[in-house]
Amino acid sequence: MADAVPVRCPACLRENDYTAPVFPCACGSPVTPPLDLTAPARELIHRTWSDSWVTVRCEACGREGEWPHPEVGCGSCGTVLVVPVHLPEAAGGGTGGYAGGFPGGAPGRSPGRSPGGGEAGRDPHAGARLSAADPDPGAADPDPGPAGASASASASARRPAFRPVTIRTARDAVSTAALYLRWLGFQDVRQPDGRPIPSAAVDLRAPGLIAQVDPTTAPAGLRAVECVWLNGLTASATSVYFALAGYTQDARARADDLGIPLFVMDLTGMPQPVNDPADELVGGGA
Repeated sequence: MADAVPVRCPACLRENDYTAPVFPCACGSPVTPPLDLTAPARELIHRTWSDSWVTVRCEACGREGEWPHPEVGCGSCGTVLVVPVHLPEAAGGGTGGYAGGFPGGAPGRSPGRSPGGGEAGRDPHAGARLSAADPDPGAADPDPGPAGASASASASARRPAFRPVTIRTARDAVSTAALYLRWLGFQDVRQPDGRPIPSAAVDLRAPGLIAQVDPTTAPAGLRAVECVWLNGLTASATSVYFALAGYTQDARARADDLGIPLFVMDLTGMPQPVNDPADELVGGGA
């Protein structure tokens, strides 16, 4: 595992410890994006497909693959930071930068397709797994068998392990929920401006998603679950609920009836599904 490095947030100037992810190359060697610590991190304001990927060369075999661009959520203000990396000279024409491997995207890759050439679907890491694990996109996915459990298990296996962020404040809880939703595959997750009110749940929005994050010390109740369901119904979006203190029995029963995924977060920052809809969301992704 790579060593943790400090990444300064340009919004609040706090230094956050960040450990670069390690990906498996097709040759079996671990690959880590080479972070450019001489360049400042930038705030992620608008996410694009090309900026979500970066070209990384395997030092063992020289193969180049595209992987998710390193990002970290500021533990103080919740700002999502894009960590700069050194680009391979053959691909990027230089070092240091924020673009996902090639300026304006990889040559010959349309916005709706994965770096490996196949359909990316809803899993943002599917293309990375495809390009590194199987150079032939047509042979990447074997016959999944009966629909349902096999497809969900495959989607879950393609995602790298979620990296939790320790929760110390209400803002930390919101940042963790946003990072987790991005890990599930939701794009452009928006966090509210300002600091969360300790006595109120906080909205997170993304295309096709409405989430509530409850950072209070009281279990979320029936009314809270019904409110997020109504908001999702109005927006024709998936409704999700995160809580630090869990849920009342009435809230859990109602969420099961309405199909609302419920997650509980401990102070280590690892969300855990607490009902069947949440298990299905984790298994299948966005």
